[in-house]
Amino acid sequence: MAVHYKKATGFTIIELMITVAIVAIIAAIALPSYQNYIMKSRRTDGLTALADLRLAQEKFRSNCPHYAASVGASQVCAANSANSVLEGDTESTEAFYTISMSSPSNTEFIITATGQNGQENDTGCESISIDETGEISPADCDNK
Repeated sequence: MAVHYKKATGFTIIELMITVAIVAIIAAIALPSYQNYIMKSRRTDGLTALADLRLAQEKFRSNCPHYAASVGASQVCAANSANSVLEGDTESTEAFYTISMSSPSNTEFIITATGQNGQENDTGCESISIDETGEISPADCDNK
């Protein structure tokens, strides 16, 4: 009488370890790329806030002889730039950036979006600025 052995089916531990190693290598490559993609997409939140406030500054100056020095809850066109307030938010829509203004005068301004809630780790683009000409600084943060 012949003995028939049933052939074992399934994976060996070596095959399983090779598969786990391959998945780990792919994850190690993909995760940093994904994180960079997320930061770049969140950068749009700051760029949108900057563009909106830049347009609001231009509208403000069409009614007032100078640009506003700060952002606040209500708009104030004072006798000088230092006391004028532009109505707007000090945080971007999705709260990844805080907004501030500097260098206000009759003819120029700089609006800055500073990263928060993870965007402060966006290397080179932790802080993004726009001026009255629409120039974005640093230029690499333009998302074009």
